[in-house]
Amino acid sequence: MTDNSSGKLRVLVIATTFPKWENDQEPRFVHDLCQNLSDEVDIQVLAPHAPGAKERETWGKMEVIRFPYFYPRHLQNLCYDGGIIPKLKSSWLARLQLPFFLTFLFFRLIKITGETRFDLIHCHWLIPQGFFCALLKLLRGTPYLLTAHGGDVYSFKGLPVVPGLIKFALKHSTLCTVNSQATRDQVLKSFKKAAVEVVPMGVDLEQFHPDNYSEKIKDSAGKENLLLLGVGRLAEKKGFKYLIEAMPLILKEIPSARLAIIGFGPQKAQLEKRIRELNLTASVFLTGGKKGKELRDWFATADIFIGPSIITPDGDTEGQGVVFLEAMASGTPVIASDVGGIKDAVRDGFSGLLVPEKNPQAIADKVLMLAKDKPLRERLIKNALELVHTDYSWEQSGRNFLKIYQQCIEKKPNQFKSP
Repeated sequence: MTDNSSGKLRVLVIATTFPKWENDQEPRFVHDLCQNLSDEVDIQVLAPHAPGAKERETWGKMEVIRFPYFYPRHLQNLCYDGGIIPKLKSSWLARLQLPFFLTFLFFRLIKITGETRFDLIHCHWLIPQGFFCALLKLLRGTPYLLTAHGGDVYSFKGLPVVPGLIKFALKHSTLCTVNSQATRDQVLKSFKKAAVEVVPMGVDLEQFHPDNYSEKIKDSAGKENLLLLGVGRLAEKKGFKYLIEAMPLILKEIPSARLAIIGFGPQKAQLEKRIRELNLTASVFLTGGKKGKELRDWFATADIFIGPSIITPDGDTEGQGVVFLEAMASGTPVIASDVGGIKDAVRDGFSGLLVPEKNPQAIADKVLMLAKDKPLRERLIKNALELVHTDYSWEQSGRNFLKIYQQCIEKKPNQFKSP
């Protein structure tokens, strides 16, 4: 077994959403958190493999290990490109791969923790990883920190086995961090004695800022046109269907409005069909994924950002919604659905505008309100910028998690109290 000679905390981070390579379009919040901790902590990341990705590499100061879970490897499709839960709903091949994924994940955890002595395991998502971490704690005694992001506690309505697995993971963890008050409330429904602390994911304020405004993007959409933007996985919970259905109502008042939706995922064909049905091919564009500077430029150039998230039939919804922080940091006014943990940052009438879910008319009304009220836009932008700089920077999130890591390892007896 390898011991730590650096003197720094040694932490194993487990995640199923992680960039597959540099400039990948996968959500980067776990990666960004690790990068912000890597000066103070020796971090090893364990994530699923994907076709075209390296099985082992070093990024900055952290080591990334990606475990294969299905053969031939080019058929692996359970993870990434929309997320595990949407894949299980839409793909028979993904459902076939699930038991293999669970088996390979558990045995890779056994192997890696047998080779290296970790001070702490940081487990993103309560299941299945959290359940396996609980078994590992019983086997090896390694403490683990859980982080719930929303889908892992919202998505499994009506499945009889899952609540027990979640409760087991929470019961044996040192602490569970959550990204919003709504996620906290949901975790406590699973296990009321859980020690839970709200520590939101952050936004990179050096990357997302108003100065990313792009004349080229604005010209491509029409210099005088109202440019509306949606960003996210093309998955059910993102609610893009309702944003598309709001466009005819918006176009009645502002014929020059244009909507760009950036992202990829299992609902692409359905959304394209809805655009054609509503004769919106000249006004609504699914641009595919964007990455890096180009994505940041879109955030700062849009006139209004809209996140029409919903609560799906199985209960899945937004735990936090990092894209809202990215839009706010970019100086773009935000309209969002009043679901999940969104309203922690998008505070109605202060840092953005909230609408009921699944309501195209409400979306259209708020878009028209913002488009016609410049003082309101400027006030929301100012308040949102101040909020993200005060409460949602990655620097602040990194400091919070470093403190929590130290407290988890020290195991102070009264450090974490259940509510």
